[in-house]
Amino acid sequence: MQMESKGMLRGMANVSYWAADVKEARKWYNELFGMEPYFQMPDAENPAYIEYRAGDSQQEVGIINKNYQPKTAAAGPGGVILYWHVDDIEKAFERLLSMGATEYEPVTKRGEGFVTASVIDPFGNVLGVMYNRHYLEML
Repeated sequence: MQMESKGMLRGMANVSYWAADVKEARKWYNELFGMEPYFQMPDAENPAYIEYRAGDSQQEVGIINKNYQPKTAAAGPGGVILYWHVDDIEKAFERLLSMGATEYEPVTKRGEGFVTASVIDPFGNVLGVMYNRHYLEML
């Protein structure tokens, strides 16, 4: 059964982060998400890819061994920043820093009801957090 489309982009399917050491990344993201990945390939002892379902909508988050990163990927952080909604941005930002992330962009007010910040995780990925009043209105 095909649903009527309202546009080409229907929703975020997956966000992928890269790590040279997927086992270490698994430890870090387990602590961040408060859960174990539900999928690990080829297995838990030698993961090249792990996957979580996180957030209110159970969004798919993949951690992939850097060996599989596209050859044209730029070195270092950059490009798109995916922002995760948080209820307390100051507290979330401080927690990420206390876990070993480094500041990419400080807590910044973008307008009434919109505040962002971002960090670089210990594996070189940019992780954004945002307080967004519209997100709360959607819920």
